[in-house]
Formats: sequence, C-alpha cells, structure tokens
Amino acid sequence: MRLLVIEDNRNLVANLFDYFEARGHTLDVAPDGITGLHLAGTQSYDAILLDWMLPRMEGPEVLRKLREDFRSEVPVIMLTARDELPDKIIGFRAGADDYLTKPFALPELEVRLDAVLARTRGRNPRKVLEVHDLQLDMATLEARRAGQVLHLYPACRKLLEVLMRASPAAVPRDKLEYALWGDEPPDGDMLRSHIYELRRAVDGPFEQKLLHTLPRVGYRLSAPAAGAP
Repeated sequence: MRLLVIEDNRNLVANLFDYFEARGHTLDVAPDGITGLHLAGTQSYDAILLDWMLPRMEGPEVLRKLREDFRSEVPVIMLTARDELPDKIIGFRAGADDYLTKPFALPELEVRLDAVLARTRGRNPRKVLEVHDLQLDMATLEARRAGQVLHLYPACRKLLEVLMRASPAAVPRDKLEYALWGDEPPDGDMLRSHIYELRRAVDGPFEQKLLHTLPRVGYRLSAPAAGAP
C-alpha cells in the first residue's frame, strides 16, 4: 500500500513508519491539515490515516474538503483521542470510512486498513473516470479518448482528473491552481499554459470539444450537448 499519514505527533508517526514500512508499504507524512489536504488531493494513495486535532486545519475539515472539493473516494481512517459518540458521528459524516480511538494497537489498525480497502475496492474495482468518450484509468494513469491513448504531462493529467471528477460542473481557476501547487502557485499564468497543453491533447484531434473556458470563472469538462456537431 501507499499510505498518507496526516498526523502531528512525531512519536506516533515514527511508530507507524516502523510498523508499515517493515511490511513493505510506502508512507508519506503531513504534519498539518493544509499540507495533508494538498498531498491527498494531488497524489494517489491507497488509504489515508487522518488525525483529528491538527495545526492549520482540523481533520474533519480536511476530510470534508477532500470529499467535496476534490471528489476523492480514497479510504480514510480517522485516528483520534476523541472517543465520544458525537465525535464519531462528526467523523463519519465528514466522510471517514473508519474511526479508531487512541491509543490503539498497530495490528488492529492494519486489520482495519485491510477491511476498508477490501470494501472500497469491491465498490469500485477499476476506478476509471469517464466523460463522454474520454476515460482516465486511475490505476494505470492512462488517458484515452475514443480508444486513442492521450499522451499527457503529469500536471495535465492532474488537471484532467480534477476536471473529470467535477464534470459537468465548472472548476474555478484557484481550485485548479491549488491542485497543482497548493498555497504557492508560481508567478505568471502557468495554469493557462497547462490548460493549453491539456486542450491540445484532449480536443485537438477530435471534432467534438469537451474542455470549455468560462471567462472570469474557470474551466469545465463536459460531454457535448445532444445534437451538437
């Protein structure tokens, strides 16, 4: 598994790394909520271990934004000392797949991870995003339109994923910039350059256009209207 640990307790993080890396898994860590949200929204993980009490943004808010803004379905287990029923309800309503109270035994966490992954993979085993004749396979990261493989740079692929998850809704420019660069977008209009490359790959060889610019708003990826040329 590739796991993201969003946790500010260094001792717990060290224990998680020791335990799961010894079993062949790969871990990334974020010490605060905003960093964790950026990694969770822009990288691909098998599961996320999310603390509740975090600097800069608390765990439930991170989870809500991940589910609503990024449309992510990655399994999330909340790790927290909050053991009251109202807290658990808040966690599950924010989008948690499981809820484990501290202190906990690492073998129990491992078993819960296996169970959550088995359930989520059963719901969506292929994880293929589709809009009209455009597909993005989240397992292989291969994009195709009308059966033709599209060659995308990583930044374009990330933009495509965000736009496809939101489709047919529009995605504001600031959300697309956040997906690529977090809180530190580069100077200049680099987003426009990436959108140009994405449009050339997705729409260039095809008669029907899927990627649309909404002036002063952002961009939308949507199927052609019925009867459109």
